[in-house]
Amino acid sequence: MKIGIMGFGVVGGGVGELVATNAESIKRRCGEEIEIARILDLRDFPDSPYKCFTKDFNDILNDPEIGVVAEVMGGTKPAYEFTKKLLLAGKSVVTSNKELVAKHGTELLKVAKENGVSYLFEASVGGGIPIIRPLYTSLSANELTDIYGILNGTTNYILTQMIKEGATFEDALKGAQEKGYAEKDPTADIEGHDTCRKIAILASLAFGTYVDSEEIPCEGITKITLEDVKYAAKFGSVVKLLGITSRAEGGVYAMVCPAILPLGHPLASIDDVFNGIMVRGDGLGDVMFYGRGAGALPTASAVLSDIVDAVKHKNSRVNLGWEQGRDGYLLDAKNLTARFYLRLTGGKAEDFSGKGYEVYTLGEGYEDEFAVVTPEVSENGLEKMLEDENGLGAYNVLSRIRLVAE
Repeated sequence: MKIGIMGFGVVGGGVGELVATNAESIKRRCGEEIEIARILDLRDFPDSPYKCFTKDFNDILNDPEIGVVAEVMGGTKPAYEFTKKLLLAGKSVVTSNKELVAKHGTELLKVAKENGVSYLFEASVGGGIPIIRPLYTSLSANELTDIYGILNGTTNYILTQMIKEGATFEDALKGAQEKGYAEKDPTADIEGHDTCRKIAILASLAFGTYVDSEEIPCEGITKITLEDVKYAAKFGSVVKLLGITSRAEGGVYAMVCPAILPLGHPLASIDDVFNGIMVRGDGLGDVMFYGRGAGALPTASAVLSDIVDAVKHKNSRVNLGWEQGRDGYLLDAKNLTARFYLRLTGGKAEDFSGKGYEVYTLGEGYEDEFAVVTPEVSENGLEKMLEDENGLGAYNVLSRIRLVAE
């Protein structure tokens, strides 16, 4: 089988490397040899062992021998247009492009089905962690109820540095950029957008109906301070950025937010650039998926596994997809109840004694502030409490973070 690769950056180069080094094992799994026939990239690669580069997309589209194409360009333009044309031409497409899948996945999966080919995106969530395939195969007999995920290695590295090394957010981000874990413009990571696209894909696939990532409430980690990390440690917890989705009557909840996890939680010990995804189902309880969420070879490995799958199903298609979304399906996450951590000034810790709150102080140097953990309340309810001038509204709220129970 001849394949094409669109984009020869970190992931595309990794796919090329794995195809070359694992040729025999790939042939054994596919039943035939995989040959890279064309690589689309606007740059020149004079030192590459591959001599099949092109700058013209039509060289891939119009080659009748290319049956599977790996789209690892990123973004939606021109990736969306190219992918749709390839599927219409009867070529299967595999991708690591979470932005494209989150925005146009419903349409592209429909086009793939109508043309008897596959559109696969294992690498779009969790890098090298197998999560997409288990959701539609191994776990399909279960009624899935919840997914909690640390889905972005950059933010997890930053928070780990703050927790374990006492680094400020700014210093931890700078370190992540120096190590190549964070882009020069880290907005998509630190503001939660990357995690949001991934949890939207998981929610759509797990619960069977499209969830629009642009409608999911999303908060990143830019407001997390060392003080928040210290207070969390006081009650045996850590701060993580989570993508969360849960099935409910009439729809689903989904959100991206910093969350405080007790040390006994399965996701609490996942550090540095690693990702972790916890899936809960009615028949199996909790299942954990763990591994490197990014990087050339882990992500390329997931892309290549999809290529193998597409080749093996070249005379049919992989049955993967979800229904079109509908109004009101994504429910208001502010109605979900939880306990909340609040970091406060403008009063005294003693004010909350005997009122059902847990109260914490940091001691010397922090005499003007304290933290409380509220009783269980919805976020809408908490906001009303914060507006009450005779209650929480009398205090200045420096931080507010949701707690997640074990």
